[in-house]
Amino acid sequence: MAYDLVERRVFVTDLEVGMYVSRLDCEWSETPFPLQGVPISSRDDIDRLSKFCKYVFVDLHRRVAPAAASTVVGLPPRVAGVAPKAPAPAPANPRLIPAHSYRDTASFDEEVPRAREAFEGVTRFAERLVDDIQHGRAIDPGAVDDAVRPVVASVLRSGDAFSWIESLRRRDTYTYQHAVGCSTLAAAFGRHMGFAPEAIVSLAAGGLLMDVGKAQLPEELLNRAGPLNDGEWELARQHVVEGAAILDHSGVVDPEVRDMLMTHHERYDGSGYPDGLAGAEIPLAGRMAAIIDTYHAMSSQRPYRPAVSQHLALRELYAGRDTQFQAELVEQFQACLGVYPTGTLVELNTGEVAVVMMQNHARRLQPRVAILTRTDKGPREEFIVVDLMNQADVVRREILRTLPAGSHGIDPREYFLQ
Repeated sequence: MAYDLVERRVFVTDLEVGMYVSRLDCEWSETPFPLQGVPISSRDDIDRLSKFCKYVFVDLHRRVAPAAASTVVGLPPRVAGVAPKAPAPAPANPRLIPAHSYRDTASFDEEVPRAREAFEGVTRFAERLVDDIQHGRAIDPGAVDDAVRPVVASVLRSGDAFSWIESLRRRDTYTYQHAVGCSTLAAAFGRHMGFAPEAIVSLAAGGLLMDVGKAQLPEELLNRAGPLNDGEWELARQHVVEGAAILDHSGVVDPEVRDMLMTHHERYDGSGYPDGLAGAEIPLAGRMAAIIDTYHAMSSQRPYRPAVSQHLALRELYAGRDTQFQAELVEQFQACLGVYPTGTLVELNTGEVAVVMMQNHARRLQPRVAILTRTDKGPREEFIVVDLMNQADVVRREILRTLPAGSHGIDPREYFLQ
């Protein structure tokens, strides 16, 4: 059993130095605290929290050194006045424990060229991968590793640059872009969760491979514009079993990769497939994969429905917490991507349309954006980049609402992929 998020509700007045706050009793966006969580390294941290919250949720797997923001894995803290819960099962894989804290080591602008190179490399591999499977050729685990390591390295250097490049992806072949998109999201989610670098590589590989079984299904089934009948739906479900057979044939034994492939369609309430697993019966990597797969599918153009905005996709995930998805993981995923995920099309209070380029973690409602239109929605000849947190203009721009991809005929790729 992999690491489980185990939280305990604690009144702010009962917090102790050394605890790690993973959730609040209010919206993160209404506070100055970072989305990743609040390490309690001094009494000052408790005093700051008391101004916004009555109670919070403490991650029992994380401990904080006094007067330091770094986190280590330790014993669960004792919490006065709260009934103890059953201890979490011992993890089978110690890599999936949040014991790392990552900070950007490259600026967004520095990392973009390397992110683009890594993206092109993993995309070429994804295209070859589908062709290999359709022709009965085995997956080369070493080639998978070679494809995803540059992605993970880029994500670890900069939390935004690779996501920005991936958001400008081609949209002509869903199979390729879904594999690459899920790999990217898995790497970002693993970084946010504080997993070891090698574990993040495994998650990225799992995101890339978890739908390989679809390469064995009829193309007309995958591209069907209308609903599937019962027989077709049952056939579509077989991609999980087909994928497992492909991994077996190829000698892919990485446990996270296999967990993600086998359980990304399981659901937290037991309503998923193929085995109807529920709760902690689903491996942590599989619970994460279910969120990643659903989010990326909703925010992508499909034959049977248009893409929804990333913001709306996050709201749909949130609506499914503790039924389809584990609530704590949904909230961590939201924290990972931000209020307005990179690549989101937004309308500003000025009437201009912009695309989110980079998060401002100190002010989650004020990301860095590229403005693509005039106030009348007419396209600009050249975009302008504005950091909504640091504006010099007299008229301050703010995000008014998010927009679905393609709104007002705007395609950010026309500005950036030249």
